[in-house]
Amino acid sequence: MSNTPARSVSSAKTRQLADLVAEMIASLGRRDDAETASRIKAELDAMESRIRQQAAALAHSQRIFDQSAAAARIGIWECSLPDETLRWTDVVYDIFDLPRGSPLDRNEIMSYYSAESARELIRRRSRAVEEHSGFTMEAEIVTAKGNRRWMRITATVECSDNEPVRIFGMKQDITEQKLLLDQTRYLAEYDPMTGLANRTQFQAKLAQMCKQQGEMTDAGALLLIDLDGFKKVNDTLGHAVGDDCLKEVAHRLAHACRAAEIVARIGGDEFAVLTKPSQGRDAPEDLAHAIVEALSQPIEHDGRTLRLGASVGIAVVDAGLPSDVFKRADIALYAAKAAGRNRFQRFEPPNDLSA
Repeated sequence: MSNTPARSVSSAKTRQLADLVAEMIASLGRRDDAETASRIKAELDAMESRIRQQAAALAHSQRIFDQSAAAARIGIWECSLPDETLRWTDVVYDIFDLPRGSPLDRNEIMSYYSAESARELIRRRSRAVEEHSGFTMEAEIVTAKGNRRWMRITATVECSDNEPVRIFGMKQDITEQKLLLDQTRYLAEYDPMTGLANRTQFQAKLAQMCKQQGEMTDAGALLLIDLDGFKKVNDTLGHAVGDDCLKEVAHRLAHACRAAEIVARIGGDEFAVLTKPSQGRDAPEDLAHAIVEALSQPIEHDGRTLRLGASVGIAVVDAGLPSDVFKRADIALYAAKAAGRNRFQRFEPPNDLSA
């Protein structure tokens, strides 16, 4: 791609030199030719020195820009309209894992974009050309070498006589930023040991279900699960064995609760499940029974057979406070433990005997 500022500086200096030469020629017939020639030579030398200095400064600025762009993985691109001729700087070639300077075919380049990103790029580009505007978006690509990358695209449409003639902008590789953001989001919403949703995501989902319940005729349910016998395993065999048991429990829960709204680890050996509405009144009990059965099966670990169990408390999700729903499920959970553990209990409001 051409360097427009450098070309402009060069053209201006050339005109100035031409004017000086013209003045030199015009002065040849005058008496003070020697004096004039000497003055013009001095001016030419000074002009040449300034040009060299400015050229060096411009080259230095260009090097800094190129190095900064390369370090930030930012490249410049442009596409002529309407012939769709593409031009890229080296960094854009590198982002796509294509040989620098190789011929560019826009249809081929579009094939590197994921289907969703390609649709969004086409939509935004068409709108920008139509409205003589621009856009910014993030796009996913699979490069010529099969590497999956994310990049941020900025674009501006250039017009001549109110007709679009060029669209240009920058492409920046943001793959590392995207991965870091995804990892941060994952850590904020998921339990890193088990891969289940964490307490924060569970509480948000419960609050959402309570809020929506006022608009629904069917209700979901909250199942609180507490492991029976886990403390003994953790204390006698160590935390590493205990962690392995928690991972196995999480795996079994995820399998047993495939149709649930969310499965979460909310504490050390405490788990929670939110069921979807419209699954029938007995669905929470059926699921609780399946959970108790799944978690009562022995766990084989390094030649040992470990046995755990689970107590489950069930409460219907209503349009009240999430904390009230949780409290009711917790009461049912401790009723199940008091009844002998390794079983489930549904919360039932106490009978009103005041009448």
